[in-house]
Amino acid sequence: MATEPLAGAPSGRPAGSRLFAAGAAAGHAAHLAAYGPVPRHGRDWSLAQELEASGLTGRGGAGFSAWRKFAAVDRARRPARYAGRAGRSVLIANGAEGEPLSFKDATLLHNAPHLVIDGLLAAAEALGAGSLFIYAGAARLPALAAALAERSDARHIALLEAPDAFVAGQSSAVVSFLETGRALPRDVAGRLADGGFQGRPTLVHNVETWAHIALVARYGAGWFRAEGTAEDPGTRLVSVTGDVPSEVVLEVPGGSRLDGVLASAGVAGDAVSAVLVGGYHGRWVRPSGVVLGGGGVPGGGPESGSVRPGAGVVHVLARGRCGLAATARMVEYLAGQSARQCGPCMFGLPALAGAMERLAAGRGGPELVREVGRLSGLVAGRGACHHPDGTVQLVGSALETFADDVRWHLAGQCQETGGAL
Repeated sequence: MATEPLAGAPSGRPAGSRLFAAGAAAGHAAHLAAYGPVPRHGRDWSLAQELEASGLTGRGGAGFSAWRKFAAVDRARRPARYAGRAGRSVLIANGAEGEPLSFKDATLLHNAPHLVIDGLLAAAEALGAGSLFIYAGAARLPALAAALAERSDARHIALLEAPDAFVAGQSSAVVSFLETGRALPRDVAGRLADGGFQGRPTLVHNVETWAHIALVARYGAGWFRAEGTAEDPGTRLVSVTGDVPSEVVLEVPGGSRLDGVLASAGVAGDAVSAVLVGGYHGRWVRPSGVVLGGGGVPGGGPESGSVRPGAGVVHVLARGRCGLAATARMVEYLAGQSARQCGPCMFGLPALAGAMERLAAGRGGPELVREVGRLSGLVAGRGACHHPDGTVQLVGSALETFADDVRWHLAGQCQETGGAL
């Protein structure tokens, strides 16, 4: 684990890394020494209002407003607030991290599990939650169990082992796993706030989001906004992978320049061909002048100079490496990771993977590019979940970013590797 230095924090609050201020594999005593206890606020204080003022967005991929999800669950629970435990809300910390290029959540859970626990407990008090869960891979559970055992206030939090599958981290798949033991995404039309686990109002956040909620509960919105930009306040964790000196997790301010993030990871800008931002459901960009921003449409776009960090992945492709070949391998993986619940995933994604493989291999003419576009149009927006949409975004960004390479591949040559296909 490594973190990019941050500006000084207010007196009595952690300077340097916000999320790892307690040190490596911090126990509860080290955690309290670094952060202090979550204060008892007066009646005039509202976690919902602090979250709204903070501008915190989700750190798991979609980047939804943390306050809006919180408020939706708060509204949904109120009619049933006196109906007993069956009407109480459910809070879930999602640390499944099915994204192959991400290990930021694993790093956070190993080093700062108590921040995640604090975030859950603060929200549980505000929302009157009846059930709290942490959902993570098998390798993370022993450290989490040890952290819970250190605390008398957290032993009612249940641990769940997340399946090792790409779609297992989607919020609705998490709820389905709790109910059925199968991590299958639900139809995109439903809202978990209105009817999640056992029909109860359910709030699912990525574990990093819960850690930031714990900091907002301690220090307030103004402190949170002391880092980052007005549009993308706070800090975020990014997993820097690929053609790098060593793969590393960095904590960076919101609105950071991508080339600055690469420099912090020891990557020379002139050695980079392209960067995949956001993971397998992200997009390829050329790094020069691009900012990691929290707003805008999913994935962002280089035309705006900003790209959404998504799952917090910064995957480096060095010069001399073929971006089309790398994308084809990713699409093949994604086609094999579908929940197999709908036609776009069962048939559309394998067809799209086949077309991308032929393009990467230089087998086909201009009609092959049109076929990729046609298949993308048939898949996008028609799935039972967002898995097809994320795959189409990846493909579209590859065709855009590697447009020159596409023309060379159609002629049987690879511009990046300098050889025949």
